[in-house]
Amino acid sequence: MAFSRDSFVLDYPEYFPEPEYDFSKNKLSKEKVELGRALFYDPILSKDKSISCSSCHSPYNAFAHTDHDLSHGINDEIGTRNAPALFNLAWQKSFNWDGAVNHLDMQALAPITDKREMNEDLKNVISKLQDSKIYPELFYDAFKDSLITGEHILKALAQFQLTLVSAHSKYDQVKKGKLEFSEQEQKGYKLFQKNCSSCHSEPLFSNYKFANNGLPIDTTLNDFGKGMISKQRTDSMVFKIPTLRNLSYTYPYMHDGRFRKLNQVLKHYSEGISKSKNKSSNLKSNIELSSNEKVDLIAFLLTLNDKEFVFDPKHQYPREVLLSK
Repeated sequence: MAFSRDSFVLDYPEYFPEPEYDFSKNKLSKEKVELGRALFYDPILSKDKSISCSSCHSPYNAFAHTDHDLSHGINDEIGTRNAPALFNLAWQKSFNWDGAVNHLDMQALAPITDKREMNEDLKNVISKLQDSKIYPELFYDAFKDSLITGEHILKALAQFQLTLVSAHSKYDQVKKGKLEFSEQEQKGYKLFQKNCSSCHSEPLFSNYKFANNGLPIDTTLNDFGKGMISKQRTDSMVFKIPTLRNLSYTYPYMHDGRFRKLNQVLKHYSEGISKSKNKSSNLKSNIELSSNEKVDLIAFLLTLNDKEFVFDPKHQYPREVLLSK
């Protein structure tokens, strides 16, 4: 991060596009980010104080969740979708697998109030935070007001998540001219550009749009994605296109976590695309990939892993704050 006297700006590579998030309406500051970080890791946000945001979004998994195919909430309630990775959020216009939330400042409200996740009421959260030993002071430092509000809670959580920028992978080092791809990685890169880049566009490795990628419906979950929000047939089985960055840390894959390995994902695209009237126009048929080409493609995808981001202490549990509660 680049710090100024009262705030700091997001630090990202020059080959990244301009962020979609309007920082003029929620200017980043060190105090707000640190408050959001504390809230992110504090189970006080859940009804029974048993789970936090980090319970489903672990920093060591690029802020995704690998213990379960589907997210888990209080009382071991099981959700209906895999918890998505949280990074490079400043470049996204809508959130959740179905795009039900259209602003990051409001996104945290969904898991906080969902009965299968935190099952809490924002008024109760405010009351618990106001009665705590540490939070009135943290909110005063961040917003110059010790009276805690729902707006400030959500904006602080958004601020911390906005700082989760993944841009230090081998791919990024190649883009900066500091490293070179191996011969196999270069072959995989060409295969990626030919077969995958229309949806997983560089350098974020997603266009963050929505598409039906030919997955057959899971008849147990009966999750039709965006169609469950819009009630339009054209949105049936349409889900947000995830980034391909940090795949080694963010398995299992797809909205329902049905695939645990990358070769299973490639098998779907090369052999298993189902017929659907609203299937993405970029997937008119199975993608032809030989066994060797699949290995080459995976070799390239592994260059998108960002170990520096995953193990960055600035993003981890704020021990010095929360242990003082």
